[in-house]
Amino acid sequence: MDIPRIFNITESAHRIHNPFTPDKYATLGAALRLSAGARVLDLGSGSGEMLCTWARDHGIVGTGIDMSPLFTAQAQSRAVELGVAGQVSFIHGDAAGHVADEKVDVAACIGASWIAGGVAGTIALLAQSLRPGGIILIGEPYWRQLPPSDEVARQCLAHTVADFLTLPELVSSFGNLGHDVVEMVLANPDGWDRYEAAKWLTMRRWLQANPNDELASEVRTQLTTEPLRHVTYTREYLGWGVFALMAR
Repeated sequence: MDIPRIFNITESAHRIHNPFTPDKYATLGAALRLSAGARVLDLGSGSGEMLCTWARDHGIVGTGIDMSPLFTAQAQSRAVELGVAGQVSFIHGDAAGHVADEKVDVAACIGASWIAGGVAGTIALLAQSLRPGGIILIGEPYWRQLPPSDEVARQCLAHTVADFLTLPELVSSFGNLGHDVVEMVLANPDGWDRYEAAKWLTMRRWLQANPNDELASEVRTQLTTEPLRHVTYTREYLGWGVFALMAR
């Protein structure tokens, strides 16, 4: 079980696999008023930076599930590095359908709502692990401005303009699903740069070390085209944020 290999290559040096920067996760942790011993479940936990830093800074305990063996191993190493291996655990597995054995205070899916077919399905999945009065965290993209065409949307790695909502529409959708939005932290263009631009040096060094790999041509194409695509489209049109929800 693994994610497509191209992501393990391009994001192998990432600690955070979305447009958040460390200060954004720090802001989110403080905004949620996390207390020592709070239980957190993270579906699609990547390299574990959120759980590890919150364990260090707030004393939470938690579990992360991710399909990438590489990212899971990186998360486990990060927990050891920060001295929180006794507080957080990371499991290589399929987060789709995962329900915690013990109810949690915070149930999160940050940028991986595809595991349950979209936002509505992911909220319903997370709710199964949540204690009464707990908080759901959803990380989602939204349009900062509507693309003028589906072709522009595809350059933002969507299929059509209809794939994402504007920020007001996204916030409204949470209410339509029976949840209050109780906090939010939004990425900024610098966060997008850190997520996207950090791939480029990784790709260049990987190509130098693996010129004959079967994915070398694909990686070369991405390295050639991604910088311009990013500054032309993603940076201009696409927003991203984490939204804290509580059931009404």
